[in-house]
Amino acid sequence: MMSHEGARGQEYNAWSEGNPPSHTATIPFTRMLAGPMDFTPGVLDVGISQGYEGRDVHTTAAKQLALYVVLYSPIQMLADLPENYAGHPAFKFLQDIPVDWQDTKVLNAAIGEYMTTVRKNRHSEDWYLGSLTNEKPRTLKIALSFLDPGAEYQAKIYADAEGITWNRNADKMAISQKTVTEQDTLTLQLAPGGGTAIRFARQ
Repeated sequence: MMSHEGARGQEYNAWSEGNPPSHTATIPFTRMLAGPMDFTPGVLDVGISQGYEGRDVHTTAAKQLALYVVLYSPIQMLADLPENYAGHPAFKFLQDIPVDWQDTKVLNAAIGEYMTTVRKNRHSEDWYLGSLTNEKPRTLKIALSFLDPGAEYQAKIYADAEGITWNRNADKMAISQKTVTEQDTLTLQLAPGGGTAIRFARQ
């Protein structure tokens, strides 16, 4: 009851033509209106190099992280093989992100096009951001006014590497850090089929 699937999930990418990049920009407005769902995100080997030649998950690796924020489920999993997480710098985000939230805000969205969601951890003052797009690249300006006034946050940003797409070098990721407050604005550069995930850790 807490995480019924009821949608074409991640595993569909392994044995078919796959979900198009617009799929995860659509289901927040369709299936997720009925409540939490299981989608099995977290694939970092987005080209599915082992066992399913010619298949991929039709997203960038950064978008896979963003799915943990955009698609709500109180019971989450890591859908990739353990060896694909070992030593991967993005694994830190998957270790940090909670599954239970105190607050949720949708900062921008268009059905089947793009979506940016922020959620506040129920057990800390930290916020998490997930932003994703369909087949089109996007430049999105995000005002950080949802952060607590007067507080500083360390933003750990997991973004698409420059020049990639969902079907070309999609595993490449740019990871950076910066100190931000509620007065700042971030510019997100989303690759085609890509995304950005951010942890805002309150200092």
